[in-house]
Amino acid sequence: MSAVLDVSPTIRLNESDNVVVARRTIAAGEPVGIGEIRAAAEIPSGHKVAIDAVAEGGRVLKYGQVIGYATKPIAPGDHVHLHNLGMLDSEVHHDFAAEGRPTPLLPEAERRTFQGYARADGQVGTRNYIGIVSSVNCSATVSRAIADHFNRKGGLDGFPNVDGVVALTHGQGCAINLKTEGYTYLARTLSGYARNPNFGGILMIGLGCETNQISFITEKYGLEEGPLLRTMTIQQLGGTRRTVEEASAIINEMLPAINAAERTEQPLSKLKLALECGGSDGYSGISANPALGFASDLLVRNGGTACLAETPEIYGAEHLLTRRATTPAVAQKLMDRIDWWRDYTARHGAELNNNPSHGNKAGGLTTILEKSLGAVAKGGSMPLEAVYEYAEPIDRTGFVFMDTPGYDPVAVTGQIAGGCNMLVFTTGRGSVSGWKPVPTIKVATNNAMYEHMSDDMDVNCGGIVTGEETIKESGTRMFETILAVASGKRTQSEIYDYGDNEFVPWQLGAIT
Repeated sequence: MSAVLDVSPTIRLNESDNVVVARRTIAAGEPVGIGEIRAAAEIPSGHKVAIDAVAEGGRVLKYGQVIGYATKPIAPGDHVHLHNLGMLDSEVHHDFAAEGRPTPLLPEAERRTFQGYARADGQVGTRNYIGIVSSVNCSATVSRAIADHFNRKGGLDGFPNVDGVVALTHGQGCAINLKTEGYTYLARTLSGYARNPNFGGILMIGLGCETNQISFITEKYGLEEGPLLRTMTIQQLGGTRRTVEEASAIINEMLPAINAAERTEQPLSKLKLALECGGSDGYSGISANPALGFASDLLVRNGGTACLAETPEIYGAEHLLTRRATTPAVAQKLMDRIDWWRDYTARHGAELNNNPSHGNKAGGLTTILEKSLGAVAKGGSMPLEAVYEYAEPIDRTGFVFMDTPGYDPVAVTGQIAGGCNMLVFTTGRGSVSGWKPVPTIKVATNNAMYEHMSDDMDVNCGGIVTGEETIKESGTRMFETILAVASGKRTQSEIYDYGDNEFVPWQLGAIT
């Protein structure tokens, strides 16, 4: 077990803050490391303790930003959490830059590369899977049966360069209005996965009578059938058994060509990294998220793309992104999506500040403003080049944002549909998901969780909390891990073959 070094028991993130964060559990009566202040009660690891008196209704600051308001008087040394800190609407101001600064790219000769699979459309994969895209829930069982034949029953024997067969199944596809946002999101997600460069081949399977016809998707999104993109329906083929047989024969035809693909040196402009956090704690915005932000800055400076998402989880911190927009139009598009979310949540009797989750609160996060400030840190400091709607193709390099829900499976599904071929997922509580066909690098925010769940974590940023490592050192180490995994190093999720159940397209609108 790693010991905390002989440093202050708390971390002060900004000189203007009136709370500090506990590096470890602080006993009642113990000094908190700021002047003569002692803890009035036990302060759990990752939680906040006041270092100034705050009157009822007064602002509480962390990261130099307002994270909420005191619901009762707070004295120096008090534990600051749900019992005395409340959430009011964000009061940030959006001073859009008239002209954004250009992304500071490294000279081309100095930029790093990775070993990837060059595809015919110009994209580059970090993995070499075959995808089965189910157009409707009714073809889900058949799609999984086909994938099982190849993954678990020896169907890939003799094809060592094929990473597996992924069944992309879901609960939608029928009883949906084709003119709604919900249908647009579903169709765009399915077509985006069919185009993701981590797939060497695609087979699309429908029932036949569903609303979400495969032909609608292929025609609208320009997917052309060929040797490595095939389509079929169960009704046309005469049932489930015949569909499994025919689909297996088609994949067997694809396998030699997909297996023949080889990794070659590729520029980082072909790498699109999804930035995600889940199961966050009080350390997420202190260690893993800013370290990932440093790594994403390195990727962008080397010509790559880093995609931040989860619109409800940047609420209250969106001004930190609009100030970095390359044009006022980019900033305005982000604010338009925030406005859409205000309307969407109001229509459904919800609110944008219904976060954090139970696990977030147990880890020390109290309000969505606090959580958002930590979440935005994943995005580093590079200029914001573009804002995309859910599952839209990411057609710009640099730092970008995609509008998604905060629910991790739905958010990452949208980013992968947009073309992301890599994912870094930071967690303080211990999220364990994977997302085929994209390798998932899971990053721990603290030593205790990393050691407790070491089978599931790839990178530990707990040294930032204990003072053993700087954000720069941790972020540089994470960047090197990203390049290694992009070039074929397996993550813990891949070693244990996780990632078959996290394909979750965003479901909007009425099901009739």
